Amino acid sequence: MAIERIKVLGVPVDVCTPEDFENEILELLARPGAKQIVFLSVWGLLKARGKNNFAECVQNADLVLPVSKSILRGAAFLQKKVPTRYNPFPTVINLMTILDNHFKTLYLLGGQKKVLQKAQGNVRKTFPNLNIVGRYVGYYPRAMEDNIIQAIYKASPSMVLISDGIKEKECWSFNRRNRFSNSIFVYYRDAFEIFSEHKKRIKESTFDKGLEIWNEIIRNPFKVFLIFPYMYYKLLLVWYRVLKK
Repeated sequence: MAIERIKVLGVPVDVCTPEDFENEILELLARPGAKQIVFLSVWGLLKARGKNNFAECVQNADLVLPVSKSILRGAAFLQKKVPTRYNPFPTVINLMTILDNHFKTLYLLGGQKKVLQKAQGNVRKTFPNLNIVGRYVGYYPRAMEDNIIQAIYKASPSMVLISDGIKEKECWSFNRRNRFSNSIFVYYRDAFEIFSEHKKRIKESTFDKGLEIWNEIIRNPFKVFLIFPYMYYKLLLVWYRVLKK
């Protein structure tokens, strides 16, 4: 069954069920050129409504997976088909499992040196059939970028997992998409920190309840002010439903 792309406040969101997920990934792998999977939060959705690089990235992404309950509620309120919500780290694990089962390849980009080394070791142990064809740390000097891009191009990995230390985040691969041959690019900031056991993943129960924002507020109390863009999001939903139905 083909996935369906809806729009929430003008921003694309894909309705991809867990049952369809593997087939969708295999179809992406079969397509030539650079592809991108974006994990979209409600804050990302608000940013993607503007005229900016991130908005272009989301509009052109091959798969946009919602990670916030608010996006699902917004879709329901706007009387759209409600998408499946995806927890980023288990989804990355699922992606690697698919790649492992089909003897695919992986490139790791980002993180500090020790974190990246340990993450690579743990990925190798967990996914023995997944061939890691290269890695490079984040926070690299600008002079190294051409070498990194060339290494990824030559290795042509099935997937490039991008983590912290890459300034442009999701937009890094989007802005350089014409310089890659055949890879799926996925950005998840905490991936290598979790794989290396330097950081704990969010509990499934916390994520299922939509309470993961409190972990962020504990780490950065200033994020409590996200209540204001959240209220703006709610107002936009009402405006879209009343005036743009």
